[in-house]
Amino acid sequence: MEALSVKTPDMYRGLRDKFLFGNDINSIYILLALYDLEENISSIYPKYMSKNDIKKKIKYVLMNRDDNEIISRSLSDIIHEDINRLELCFYLEGYKHGFTNKKWANILEKKALDFYGLEELYRRTHLFHFNISDKLISDLKRRCKREIDNREKRDRFIETLVYTFTNKVIKKKIVELDKYINKQLRMDFDFHDIRIEEEKHYLQDEEVDKVYLSIVNSLIKKMKIIYKEAYWYALNDKVLGMYY
Repeated sequence: MEALSVKTPDMYRGLRDKFLFGNDINSIYILLALYDLEENISSIYPKYMSKNDIKKKIKYVLMNRDDNEIISRSLSDIIHEDINRLELCFYLEGYKHGFTNKKWANILEKKALDFYGLEELYRRTHLFHFNISDKLISDLKRRCKREIDNREKRDRFIETLVYTFTNKVIKKKIVELDKYINKQLRMDFDFHDIRIEEEKHYLQDEEVDKVYLSIVNSLIKKMKIIYKEAYWYALNDKVLGMYY
């Protein structure tokens, strides 16, 4: 029986961090399997951030550079898979926390019974996952999201994990950007000579900081949205699962 105590938040966090910071694919499969086995969590549908969103942010920050197009394109390509991992992790975190929140599941269940009735609820394949056109349901979702926002202001869980991830994984790639860019040859002419050399795309310290902060701020906003949408989706799955 003692061996079961290893299934703790620390175990989940360790698997998450191995995937997030170490790009260990096996860890996320184990984590997903544990969620499915222990929490009956199987509806995982993250919506990944477009590379174009990241590219536009970087290009805007570097608008005064002639090579801002190649830098923004290259850097968004370089960090895209890293950001996908971050998004998946936040989707899982939001989903798990929503799925295990009994208070909000009870509130949503009461609304669902009022809205559909008992017999119809048994026939539903979706609740209010996407459709919140009813004012009572849209107000309920706003209240749920507001509670998450208030908790985030206090605990800063999302911001802290984004800052940690970008500092450990992404910042180094910004600083060492020139290593990752496919080099183009450039010819320089003067009165006596023609020089052919590779183009360089180094960022100054100030530019590194601007690009880094731009990416961090964009990710924080995006991860908060992902977390809250996953939370809401999980609540609906939880209630619906009671009537299968």
